[in-house]
Amino acid sequence: MKRIFIKVEGIVQGVGFRPFVYNLAVSLDIKGWVNNNSEGVYIELQGEERALEQFLYKLKNNPPPLSKIEDINIEERELANYSDFIIKDSEERSEKITLISPDMATCDQCIADIGSISNKRYQYAFTNCTNCGPRFSIIKSIPYDRDKTTMKKFEMCSNCLEEYTDPTNRRFHAQPNGCENCGPHIWVEDADGKNQITENVIEFTKGQLKEGKIFAVKGLGGFHLVCDGTNEKAIELLRLRKNRPHKPLAVMIRDIESIRKYCTVNWEEEKILTGSRKPIVVLDQIADYNLPDNIAPNQKTLGVMLPYTPLHYLLFSRDIEVLIMTSANIHGLPIEYINESAREKLKGIVDYFLLHNRDIYVPVDDSVVKVVSGESRMMRRARGYAPEPIKMNCKNGILACGSNMKNTFCITKENFLFLSQHNGDLENLETYEHYKRNIEHFENIFDFSPRYIACDMHPSYSSSVYANSIDLPKVHVQHHHAHIVSCLVENKVENKVIGVAYDGTGYGTDGKVWGGEFLICNSKEFDRVGHLEYSKMPGGDKAIKEPWRMAVAHIYNAFKDKEANSTNTILAESEVIDSNSIQKDNYEAVLYKLWGKDCHNILAILNANISCPETSSMGRLFDAVSSIIGVRDIISYEGQASIELEAEIEIDCKDEYPYTIIKSRCSIVEVKDTIKAVLLDRLTGVSKGKMAAKFHNTIISFTCKMCEIIREQSNIREVALSGGVFQNSYLLSKLIDKLDKSGFIVYTNKSIPCNDGGVSIGQIAIANKLIQEIS
Repeated sequence: MKRIFIKVEGIVQGVGFRPFVYNLAVSLDIKGWVNNNSEGVYIELQGEERALEQFLYKLKNNPPPLSKIEDINIEERELANYSDFIIKDSEERSEKITLISPDMATCDQCIADIGSISNKRYQYAFTNCTNCGPRFSIIKSIPYDRDKTTMKKFEMCSNCLEEYTDPTNRRFHAQPNGCENCGPHIWVEDADGKNQITENVIEFTKGQLKEGKIFAVKGLGGFHLVCDGTNEKAIELLRLRKNRPHKPLAVMIRDIESIRKYCTVNWEEEKILTGSRKPIVVLDQIADYNLPDNIAPNQKTLGVMLPYTPLHYLLFSRDIEVLIMTSANIHGLPIEYINESAREKLKGIVDYFLLHNRDIYVPVDDSVVKVVSGESRMMRRARGYAPEPIKMNCKNGILACGSNMKNTFCITKENFLFLSQHNGDLENLETYEHYKRNIEHFENIFDFSPRYIACDMHPSYSSSVYANSIDLPKVHVQHHHAHIVSCLVENKVENKVIGVAYDGTGYGTDGKVWGGEFLICNSKEFDRVGHLEYSKMPGGDKAIKEPWRMAVAHIYNAFKDKEANSTNTILAESEVIDSNSIQKDNYEAVLYKLWGKDCHNILAILNANISCPETSSMGRLFDAVSSIIGVRDIISYEGQASIELEAEIEIDCKDEYPYTIIKSRCSIVEVKDTIKAVLLDRLTGVSKGKMAAKFHNTIISFTCKMCEIIREQSNIREVALSGGVFQNSYLLSKLIDKLDKSGFIVYTNKSIPCNDGGVSIGQIAIANKLIQEIS
């Protein structure tokens, strides 16, 4: 006989860990106890040595499916007088961290429950167990017990209480447990807040959806705007009311077989779609795709998710297969999650509200994932993933405030990085307040008090303003360095790499707007060894929303300088296209032909150099080319011009445009010849698909060439790719392949977004290194 004490750390609360331990111990005739506390789970076992060995083997190798064990500590103790095995009450211990499970999609067993007419939870919209359902979105404080969640107000009936207290039941200590008799309920109101009396709320909702009505449906982490995904008029009305003319809408489709009617689904995509997290997955549309074009205008992809709550499953039927399921918010504001606020903010958009009375304490948007080069890539990290931690040796007490766009923040504690859910763009007071509230919540649930602040160098970012409002030591981090380091953290790379950072905007150390950068860096420091040539942004931020301005600026830049190339120049191997035919006609006349008389004002601004910040942004180059070839002149959502440019690509085209690289200590990629050649193609009637392909191939070509030049100079053959431009699947997959063939080891973001949603991870890692150095 032996007695051992075990401390299990990780995501072990709210995932059925204690009943797992209880049932395993009882099956092996082991005595003792188990409990939750702020450190994790404590287990004390007394039994025969062979039984204890079996227990430990199953604990390590077959724990509950939603658990994530980070560490197991075991110590032997003297024998005690135990007569049975019990589950003790939870206890709180200060200064230790509890890992919290994300919200998880409804499990197969619960789906079976709501579909079985003999089950007491038949068609119950809040069915859950320890293997599924809300976690993070309902937790107010730790440890994770019912009285510390928004379920506290629901007193369980005798049947539910029996399940809740029975260690052999899969609903043992499932904190959101309830049923039709005692748990949360749904109801429908019209746009004026009038309750719609109906015997069957679900059937009423499905009937109205089929008639083309628009609903605000309260879900797991917030509200969705919902309408019939096959009804073009309903979708157009939704777009009109929400003032969202072009941005693709996510859809929820009944099952995986139905998804295949509209999209291609490979093995990796199916695994993500049908898994326990169920994010939105960006899929390629099939050749004979026949859903309304206004779901994803000018796109060849579709953002798709499967039902992930019981309520979602109930909304589908034989005649409802596809539902628009997009986040419910006013343009630029956070997702709605409180009934009263939703009624006020959304009444001009929806016809009906499908509400429930289980409060959401922390709003969590849907995560977005896509598969590129056979690997899952996170585009928006939220439901199903946050706040799962990332392991890294780090100083306690760092708060990284993140970027202004696609904001996340990050905290460190006990060698864990806790990346927040997606907060949105910090462009208005409501989102900023939402951001601050989420920081306060993380500080509460993780018992965290910052000692250091990491933030972006840009002084006007709202996240930087927040950082500067706190009287603590600060580390200001360059935006693109943070991008690359987010990739290094994820791939556990310590040494220096060639970092390629392509995005739209980032404040540079020279005060200019960066975004097409080549760095030699590690998690402590960086050296800028190359970049895309600077171009002016006429009108400043206005040029972001009006890509034609960037087109005019790049053409102006290409033709104004007639000086010969430097002798220390590397030309692309492709033929340099003669642009004399454009020069003879005067390039200004070409501008007028393409964009009209407004070009006069832009040329005047450029010549006077008024309100023309300089940028090396790859995102702005994509915008310019998108406009030049006739894809998009003015955008209605971030990245639209680049996204629609990618959708135009003629896949079989292998050609590329000319470019120039000026070699120096900081090499410059010049795209004057690229711009001239694109313009000539436009004027001579080359197809958009061919032009889009040639441009993408050009970016891939000069990126690889630049990496080869830097490798020659530095002897570094590892490359890290990060930044929002690498959300472009064609660019990323082709570049990975080309770099690999050129002998590089390539690192990319996968579980951390390559866009600004990953910047806070980079900030925290850089700050950690610098703080360690001075400590």
